[in-house]
Amino acid sequence: MHGKPGVVLFAHGSRDPRWAEPFERLRDQLVAQRPDANVSLAFLELMTPSLADAVDALVAQGSVDITVVPVFLGQGGHVRRDLPVLVDACRTAHPGVTLRVSAAIGEDAAVIQALANYCAGELDRR
Repeated sequence: MHGKPGVVLFAHGSRDPRWAEPFERLRDQLVAQRPDANVSLAFLELMTPSLADAVDALVAQGSVDITVVPVFLGQGGHVRRDLPVLVDACRTAHPGVTLRVSAAIGEDAAVIQALANYCAGELDRR
């Protein structure tokens, strides 16, 4: 029997620990919303865990089907160039694990609509 599917929320990282707070809230909300999944947060640089460490931890929890969700607004260089290299290394380290990478969250129409709704609401805050 396989363990729960895994999800890695993959963000950039920062030297300022407060920068991670919204990503931690996103992780916590996803954990509450999907108790049937193992959820982890990982960072490209400057913060831990790395993508490799997050995938290692999910595999140790029994996840053999893992989705990496880039928590970036666009498909910039980090998502287009850096992420595929990191994912390939994870696939090499865990050949029995299926690793899928979704589009960056900012590519989703519902996410863009939610951001537009927020911005539109700010126009009324005077």
